[in-house]
Amino acid sequence: MIRHCVFIRFKPDIDRATRDGLFAEIADLRQALPGIAAVHVGANISPETGMDKGYADGFIVDFDTAEARDAYLADPGHQATGARLVAAAVGGVEGILVYDLDLDG
Repeated sequence: MIRHCVFIRFKPDIDRATRDGLFAEIADLRQALPGIAAVHVGANISPETGMDKGYADGFIVDFDTAEARDAYLADPGHQATGARLVAAAVGGVEGILVYDLDLDG
C-alpha cells in the first residue's frame, strides 16, 4: 500500500469553502479511479504549535499499489485539481509538500 501525503500552505485569501471544494475534488477521484483505498482531507489539528511550518491543510490518499498511485498522478481529473491547488498555494509549487510512504516495505 502507498500512502500519498500532500500538505498545502494556502494563500491567505483562499477561503475555507474553496479549500473544501478542492479537497472534495480529490475525494471524488476515489469513485473514478480503481485502487484508491481511502482518502482523508482536512486542516491540521496538531497541538504542536509551529511544527506544521505553515502547511496547515492537506490530504492523504491510500493506494492499493504503486501502479494505482501512478494512474492517479496521470489522470486528467487529478492533474486539473492539482493545477488549481498549485494556483491556490503560497508560491505555487513551493507551497505544496508531497511525501509518499510504502506501508508494505
